[in-house]
Amino acid sequence: MKTLLKSLPLFALLLIFGSCSSIRVAADYDKDAPFKEYKTFAFFKTGIDKAEISDLDKRRILRAIEAELLAKGYTKSQKPDLLVSIFTKSNQRVDVYNNAWGAGAWGWGGFWGPGWGLGPGWGWGWNQPTVSTTTQGTLFVDLIDAKKKELIWQGMGTGHLSRDMDKKEERIKEFVSKVFEKYPPEALQ
Repeated sequence: MKTLLKSLPLFALLLIFGSCSSIRVAADYDKDAPFKEYKTFAFFKTGIDKAEISDLDKRRILRAIEAELLAKGYTKSQKPDLLVSIFTKSNQRVDVYNNAWGAGAWGWGGFWGPGWGLGPGWGWGWNQPTVSTTTQGTLFVDLIDAKKKELIWQGMGTGHLSRDMDKKEERIKEFVSKVFEKYPPEALQ
């Protein structure tokens, strides 16, 4: 039992840090859209200009999307079948972890005599909560039928963003790659 209690904080840390790297993805699509007929794409500048992120990050995202679509056999065109737009959201997440397991945990105490008290080594403990702040972002990728001007597919990826400039581009590529794992819809592959 003591071994289990000692390993719980380690397990919690592994769970927390392991979940930081994950990206949750989802997609929705028009089941009547002719996905197999789409062969070309272009970026929808009007929609992309509305995304509230830096121009540097927009370019990083667009390069990653272009690489994914080219890898899937699409070609970039002036007269595209698909228009690609993006939208982003972000929010700060604050997590507070209390590293004590209650009264008596990690503390000191005394013995009040035979049969009384908690025994040596137990008493009221001191704990220091740990606070972590992370930025969680969501990337939406919209694919629009260029002729009909209708949304036919939307992919969404949500996860923690890196503040480290060296890791930012890699993290954006990871987001886009995970989102495009859902395209084309499974029923049509």
